[in-house]
Amino acid sequence: MLTKTSEIAVQALVLLSRRTDDAPVSPRELAARLGASPTYMAKVTGLLVKANLLQAHRGVHGGVSLSRSPKQITLLDAVEACQGRILGDYCQEGASARVVCAFHAAMLELHEAIIGTLGKWTIEDIEKKTLPSPPLRGLVRCKMSCIDAGAPSPQKKGRP
Repeated sequence: MLTKTSEIAVQALVLLSRRTDDAPVSPRELAARLGASPTYMAKVTGLLVKANLLQAHRGVHGGVSLSRSPKQITLLDAVEACQGRILGDYCQEGASARVVCAFHAAMLELHEAIIGTLGKWTIEDIEKKTLPSPPLRGLVRCKMSCIDAGAPSPQKKGRP
C-alpha cells in the first residue's frame, strides 16, 4: 500500500524527531543511517521540504530539520507528500454512495478508513515505539528497526 518512498520518508521523519539538537542533518547522513542511496534520500527530503514537513538549510553545515513538532506531523502528511493526495476509486466522482453501486460504497468506506488511520497517527506516536516488543525482537522484520540499529536512543528535546 505504501511506496518505498513513503516508508523512507516516515523513517527519516522519525529519525529527525529523535534528535536532541536542532542542527540540520544532511540527506547523505540520513541515507547512511537508513540504508538508502544518497541520491534517493535527496529526492525524498526534497518532497518533504516541498510539503513543508522539513526545512532545508543551505551551506557547509546545511541539511534538513523538522519544520514543526513531531506531534503535528501525521502519517497522512508524509504519505501524501510522497505519493500525492489519496483519492478514492469511485464509479462516478462526487456521487453519493447511496446512489451508486455497492462497489462505490465499499471504496468510499475504504478511503475514509485509510485517511482516518493515517491522519490519526503522528510521527511522535511512531517514534515512541520503533521496535517490536522484547519477546518478538529478532523474530520479526520491522521497518523501523534501522532507526534503532547500532545507536543509543537520544534523549528527546521539547519542540514548539
